[in-house]
Amino acid sequence: MKRIAVVLLAVGLNATHAQQVPAPIIDMHLHALPLAEFEALGGAAPVPHCVPMTDYPVPESARTWLDVFRSRDLSCRAVWSPTSDDAVLERTLEIMRRRNVFGVTSGSRVDLWKKSAPERILPSLSFSGGPDAPSVDAVRQAFDQRGFVALGEVTTQYGGIAPDDPSLDPYWSLAEKQGIPVGIHIGTGPIGAPYLGFERYRGRLHSPLLLEEALLRHRDLRVYIMHAGWPMLDDLLALLWTHPQVYVDVGAIDWALPRREFHRYLRRIVEAGFGKRVLFGSDQMVWPDTLELAIQSIESADFLSQEQKRDIFFDNAARFLRLTPAQIAAMRGGR
Repeated sequence: MKRIAVVLLAVGLNATHAQQVPAPIIDMHLHALPLAEFEALGGAAPVPHCVPMTDYPVPESARTWLDVFRSRDLSCRAVWSPTSDDAVLERTLEIMRRRNVFGVTSGSRVDLWKKSAPERILPSLSFSGGPDAPSVDAVRQAFDQRGFVALGEVTTQYGGIAPDDPSLDPYWSLAEKQGIPVGIHIGTGPIGAPYLGFERYRGRLHSPLLLEEALLRHRDLRVYIMHAGWPMLDDLLALLWTHPQVYVDVGAIDWALPRREFHRYLRRIVEAGFGKRVLFGSDQMVWPDTLELAIQSIESADFLSQEQKRDIFFDNAARFLRLTPAQIAAMRGGR
């Protein structure tokens, strides 16, 4: 009798553990970046950021947009960065563990993040293109030696380079031949990007249709559009209809836009029939709380069924990344 009680207790503890592990989330758009990259915009840490971005004060005459961005007297709901790089990592990992998040992560600190949480961080190689881009051979070697799972974030938009630019073809060929998923920035940067030092950033490069010729030249390319090409909804729907292999992530727009605008945009994508190709993303940079806000933006979408939310949070990404049954089971168990 005593032995049966012990067995039942063990079963009960296991069941309790299983109940405590939240359903897994794959964040297809996470960053491991140093605070120094953002202190140039927002001053010494902690660095504030308005959420949504449209709540930044309207600049006065003769006041530059950079001055507004650096202001500490923000009449908005501000999220604040931690005061150190280690604290950014620790706070982000706390949210990831509590929410059972696994992140496709890029940035200069990604090796450290991977070492700190090898079960949570899926490293990705960031790539900006242009004259300072690494060679194709260097990119190939990085994938061979460092365990990257994707090429991205590809931030060519910041350099004024369209995704169909011929200079990118050798990299698309490499990704195509080796089955490397590519995540490319097409859509929102920081509001007022050309006035914050990104002088080649252009709004016209928000159009997902600029990816079309590259897709046709590289028909086996596995690609997802970061930021879902906001606000170019009609262009996005035309691309998704024409190229069924393309996915999108909702990184940044799920917290940087007003909630109603994000829901309007996501609802149109889903109601147009493309809900199986939407991936969750946060675009968390140095503001860990934006990861929580991004999750809440999907949870609060009352036009989505529970099945559709699970698709966006996990199932679509598991299919896109070609995760094995063992990997999926481990993630569902919180490991």
